[in-house]
Amino acid sequence: MIETKSCAGCGVTLQTENQRLPGFIPNSAIDKEQVICQRCFRIKHYNEVAQVSMDDDDFVQILNGIASTDSLVVKVVDIFDFNGSWLSGLHRFVGNNPILLVGNKLDLLPQAINPNRLVNWMRYEAKQLGLKPVDVMLCSAKQGRGLDQLVEAIVRYRRQEDIYIVGATNVGKSTLINTLLRHYGENELELTTSRFPGTTLDMIEIPIDERHSLFDTPGIINKDQIVHMVDPEDLKLISPETRINPKVFQLNDQQTLFLGGMARVDFVSGKRQPFVVYVSNRMHIHRTKLEKADELFETHAGSKILSPPHGENHKKLPPLQRRTFRIRPGEKKDIVISGLGWITVGEVGASVDVHAPRGVSVILRNALI
Repeated sequence: MIETKSCAGCGVTLQTENQRLPGFIPNSAIDKEQVICQRCFRIKHYNEVAQVSMDDDDFVQILNGIASTDSLVVKVVDIFDFNGSWLSGLHRFVGNNPILLVGNKLDLLPQAINPNRLVNWMRYEAKQLGLKPVDVMLCSAKQGRGLDQLVEAIVRYRRQEDIYIVGATNVGKSTLINTLLRHYGENELELTTSRFPGTTLDMIEIPIDERHSLFDTPGIINKDQIVHMVDPEDLKLISPETRINPKVFQLNDQQTLFLGGMARVDFVSGKRQPFVVYVSNRMHIHRTKLEKADELFETHAGSKILSPPHGENHKKLPPLQRRTFRIRPGEKKDIVISGLGWITVGEVGASVDVHAPRGVSVILRNALI
């Protein structure tokens, strides 16, 4: 057992005894200066998924010490999946430390979006969810956008203390830190990144001066996101990697939209109106009559018409559960399916049923765009 070394990619303690447990490395790699575990090696070089045995208690234990520190907490959310990537009850971990809210993956949103409006929207939604951040920043870690402003904000609010980067799985924390390190000339350390949830397994400490460090914390798993239920092959299709192209459908009542075979949106009643769908560009959307929807799903789930998921993968998902939403005239709302995207409806009023896998969060919020 190696007690004093941690994986440079995910932070987990390294060990040579059990290939099935986190942190395994072969004996031949022990003496290397920068060591990454077998799991990180496979993610980095082969884009493989490797399941690990960490539960909610493990994550809570890792994060529990932040409240006893004097630090700046940088909370990262995925703008595409703002609600699904939101960490509820963060105050239990951070105590009185200030929180800087960062919206990552700005590159995924339509180019016409107004950044100032987006910041105000995030600030309002954060307040509704019980959080009053000291500031709200936007960035794209993948493209390097907004990093100068983010660094200025971190310097302004950190008060010469440590920095903790926190967020749900797959919000891009490690990508953000890697981009910052490259941007400012620190190339020795590169954290393991991938589209697969739960890449970082333990706290990773990165010195920023003689007395203080930046800590990359493990992503907390929000189990109500659909990304934790799908096959890796389908995860690649539902997770957007390029700018979303909104798809507009002019619907009459008693029509249905299928988002692949992942979810279904029934326009039950209301005047003819646009339903604007914001999902991965690789997601196939199919329109049909509501009266035919049940039969279509039974017959074609997993086929080209209703995919992803592909083939028999749809049988691995929990059964679809219906939620009903009523949107009043004059409102413009987003119906959000956690981890999958959202549909903007309004402003003439509508009654809408949404069918999503049981356990996946489906909510109504003020329109983002």
